[in-house]
Amino acid sequence: MLLAIDTATKMLGLALFDGSEILIESVWYGKGHHTIDLAPEVALSFRRAGASQADLTVVAVAQGPGSYTGLRIGMALAKGLSLAHNLPIVGIPTLDILANAQPHREEPMLATLQAGRKRVAAVWYKWTRNGWTARKGMKTLTWEELPGELKQNTYICGEIDAEAREALKREALAILAPASMCVRRPSVLAELAWQVARKGKTEDPSKLAPIYLDPIS
Repeated sequence: MLLAIDTATKMLGLALFDGSEILIESVWYGKGHHTIDLAPEVALSFRRAGASQADLTVVAVAQGPGSYTGLRIGMALAKGLSLAHNLPIVGIPTLDILANAQPHREEPMLATLQAGRKRVAAVWYKWTRNGWTARKGMKTLTWEELPGELKQNTYICGEIDAEAREALKREALAILAPASMCVRRPSVLAELAWQVARKGKTEDPSKLAPIYLDPIS
């Protein structure tokens, strides 16, 4: 059984996956209470699934980008479980989790997450035979700067607040994903990590490092 943990931003998520079925999935806004919320929610997930930590065979964690505090908390729990139970661990880039839940589209895709101080972290993806594939590295910019980066019709998904959504609706090249497709699904993290683990490409928990947001200049 695999436990997936995503605490990269204010949106947190957990999932349990047995390789065939998602046994439980939960997503919520932490409102800055990651440390308080996470361990009890993990315990609740196990109880609801009728499972325990003894059933775990793999641990997965959203690796970033994300906030320093959020990533640190999720990484600490994932690494602690990995080391305590001698379990393989897999890190998946945060925006890959979002991207892999999106349907096939002809346009390029821009996956985003809130970076604080009216900034957004964004990664561009294109559709290939292997699904959505990142084609550029992460870029951090303001919502006001984002429209200037659009050179063609672009599908945009991710953490888009109400103000940004209203502004982007006025941009001819912006195609906004519906709110239901803008949620990072820990079940997607679980499936991606399961595939990686089956290939034997797990990480050394002592060396797995988070991908932090670019520092503010």
